Amino acid sequence: MSFNRTIIITGGAGFIGSHVVRLFVTKYPDYRIVNLDALTYAGNLENLRDIDQLPNYVFEKVNILDTAELKRVFDQYQPDGVIHLAAESHVDRSIHSPLDFVYTNVIGTVNLLNEAKRIWLNSLNSLNSLNGFRFYHVSTDEVYGALGDTGFFTEETKYDPHSPYSASKASSDHFVRAYHDTYDLPVVISNCSNNYGPYHFPEKLIPLFINNIIQKKPLPVYGDGLYTRDWLFVKDHATAIDKVFHAGKNGDTYNIGGFNEWRNIDLVKLLCKQMDEKLGNAPGTSDALITYVKDRPGHDRRYAIDATKINQELGWKPSVTFEEGLAQTIDWYLENTEWLSRVTSGAYQDYYKQMYS
Repeated sequence: MSFNRTIIITGGAGFIGSHVVRLFVTKYPDYRIVNLDALTYAGNLENLRDIDQLPNYVFEKVNILDTAELKRVFDQYQPDGVIHLAAESHVDRSIHSPLDFVYTNVIGTVNLLNEAKRIWLNSLNSLNSLNGFRFYHVSTDEVYGALGDTGFFTEETKYDPHSPYSASKASSDHFVRAYHDTYDLPVVISNCSNNYGPYHFPEKLIPLFINNIIQKKPLPVYGDGLYTRDWLFVKDHATAIDKVFHAGKNGDTYNIGGFNEWRNIDLVKLLCKQMDEKLGNAPGTSDALITYVKDRPGHDRRYAIDATKINQELGWKPSVTFEEGLAQTIDWYLENTEWLSRVTSGAYQDYYKQMYS
């Protein structure tokens, strides 16, 4: 079967990556989509069980730190696009194991850039020149640091990372821009706000609290609970990535946000209210599980994204309100308790490690 394009999507078995893979595989049947993922703790091929038999989908179990395997994959598939989502992404983990974040997020990104540059330059020197090669790096709003009570992050906001995670992502952003400036590699970058939705690994706030409410466990809220974040429904993020990949301007950055600012404690109370309604609990049942815990180091007070650029230039905007997206997310987790149980137990990791060893 011949394909018009071949795109490597790194981290495609992860939370955001699986939604991007699913969108591209189903929306573009003439594209060959190569899902490249190391299947670490947050990578789960069950996220893609509904599309993994489609003829334009390929999975490669590869760690982006393995340069020999990366070269094999790039040589074998000759991609004309890379969408790079593979990353260590949990702030708390970065505080305890910062070097893991340096290796994966910084060195891994440079390894991919080197392969992308090699394939791209080879294509320019051949009769079979690739059409519209692009390296798309998906990053985070945390590279910008923290905001006060007012204002928003824009594409011109100065970088000011405060955690090992955000520092590693800031560094990888700079490397991507450096490869554009130094080698003319066609690149785009997007910086997104907090994602939520189906298939989210349950170490993050929303799926963790859904799972804890189901199990009647405490809901640990950092500090005073007044930390503020902008929340982006993951399916909306996938459509934004589609827009940026196909229509973004080379060398540009696009901020992707949900226009949904919520203080943590207000979000948790809304989550508790919706969970009580869906589980048939008495009002306030889940609220009683809220427990304030010691704040984490370097905790940024407020993030908020100005997504005007992607809206005006590429015509993207969120499709759901936070209340609607949260309700859809809760419904998915309540309908997929077996998935949640397997993920939290780690059983799926043993299964897929054996399958792809």
